[in-house]
Amino acid sequence: MADSDQEKTEEATSKKIEDAKKDGNVPKSQDFAGFIILFVAIFAVILLLGFLGDQFFALYIYYQGLIGQEIDAKLLYDIVLVSMLRVLLMVLPITFCVIIAGILANTMQFGFIFTTKPLEPNLNKINPIKGLKNLFSMKKIIEAIKMITKVTIVFGVGFYMFLSFIKELPHTIFLPMIAQLEWLKEKMIILAFVMLIVLFVIGIADLMIVRFQYFKDLRMTKQEVKDEYKQMEGDPQVKSRIRRLQMEASRKRMMQNIPDADVIITNPTHYAIALRYDKTKEKAPVILAKGVDFLALRIKEIGINNGVKIVENPPLARELYKMCDVNEMIPTELFRAVAEVLSFVYMSDREKFGDRLKNK
Repeated sequence: MADSDQEKTEEATSKKIEDAKKDGNVPKSQDFAGFIILFVAIFAVILLLGFLGDQFFALYIYYQGLIGQEIDAKLLYDIVLVSMLRVLLMVLPITFCVIIAGILANTMQFGFIFTTKPLEPNLNKINPIKGLKNLFSMKKIIEAIKMITKVTIVFGVGFYMFLSFIKELPHTIFLPMIAQLEWLKEKMIILAFVMLIVLFVIGIADLMIVRFQYFKDLRMTKQEVKDEYKQMEGDPQVKSRIRRLQMEASRKRMMQNIPDADVIITNPTHYAIALRYDKTKEKAPVILAKGVDFLALRIKEIGINNGVKIVENPPLARELYKMCDVNEMIPTELFRAVAEVLSFVYMSDREKFGDRLKNK
């Protein structure tokens, strides 16, 4: 069955998620990011309210001091310069906070990612047919419904709060100007925090929907999971063939070492262990080759052809095969048994092992 005919029932693997991130495809909620940015902006304005008031008042005093002066080019230049500096002093701290909030709002959702892939030219993006399909796709319909719902909720809550404030207006008309400004400030803060709560709920809901839709879109078919596993781990058949070739190469090297053995200890038919002991090179006897059944027969055959002594010792052969690997020294618990075999071999062929008997 083709991949297109299979249902995407499997969760996205970590590799597919990482590949999507590299392509710039991340679960990004604009509403959640907008809430974080707005929250930081409002909080910054409240914290800097005294500073902003001082700057605004200083600008007001400066303008008041210009009353009655003749405006020329130099004075006009000074007015523009002072006004710009004061406005920058008021705007820059808030702008800086908003920039930091924008970065944090996105990295909180999917981590820090730097990729230029979305900027690469892609003709599919300007394909009119594909563009029309995307315009009337289910995803766009859902986005439109979400947008209408969010606007309705925000406008409804804002209108309700505004009506409640309007009812208090008749009582504020007779208040002093300072009291009216305090009332207006209080209502603006209340409205801001109520709207923040509404936007927070909308942002969390949108974040959950975006992440759900994102991971749903990344779902894979069973065949895609298998293909990805093969790409990551390698085709099992290829890996099996590589292991077989490695074993054959290792076995070939093992067979080439048999002529250097001092003795081959056998079962006599099922096990064969080729040993060498050279005091000038090793601290203990070393296994040059080992095998069972057909391989054991082959080890003995090569040993006989090269004049290697064959000694039958079934218990020792089984223990050496079980406890030792090729090119490993024998364990201490087998030293005595192996020493007896080697001593017998050296004594039985003094001409060949004369140097071993001298070093014994």
